[in-house]
Amino acid sequence: MAKILIVNASECTGCGACELACSMRNVGEFNPSRSRIQIVSLESDFFRLPVVCSQCYKPPCAAICPTGAITRDEATGIVEVSKEKCDGCRMCEEACPFGNIFFSEQEQKAVKCELCGGDPQCVLFCATKALEFREPEAKTAGKRRALAEKLKEVYQLQAV
Repeated sequence: MAKILIVNASECTGCGACELACSMRNVGEFNPSRSRIQIVSLESDFFRLPVVCSQCYKPPCAAICPTGAITRDEATGIVEVSKEKCDGCRMCEEACPFGNIFFSEQEQKAVKCELCGGDPQCVLFCATKALEFREPEAKTAGKRRALAEKLKEVYQLQAV
C-alpha cells in the first residue's frame, strides 16, 4: 500500500519549517508563498493546520485537465503534474475542492504537492512531528475519506 501524508494538527505550532523545506526543495529558495504546503492559521483560536494535497484516489483536477497533464501513479499514489503537458489553463485549480493545486506565475504551470517523489521534505523538517509519512491504518483511510466528503460538501455550499 502507498504511504500517505498524515497531518496531526494538534502538534502544529505554525513555525513554517515545512513551508520553507518545501519551497527550497521545489523552487530552490526559501519562500513560503511558493510552497506546496500552506499553514492555515485561525488567530482567534490559535489554531494552525498544515494543508497539502490529499493525493485523491480519483483526482478531480486530473479528470478536468484538457491536456492529460495530471496523472496518478498507481504504484505510489502520487498525483503528478507533467510540466511538458500542462498548458496553464488553470481548470485544475477550479476543480480541486480543497484548493491544493496552484498556478505558478513564474512557471506559468499548475503546481501541487508531489510528496517530493516519496521523500517529503516537510516531514523531515517538522520538529514537532505534526507531519508523518507512513502506511495508512485501515481506520485512517476511512476517516480521511469521510473528512474529504464533509469538506467537499462545505466547499460546494460556499460556491452556491
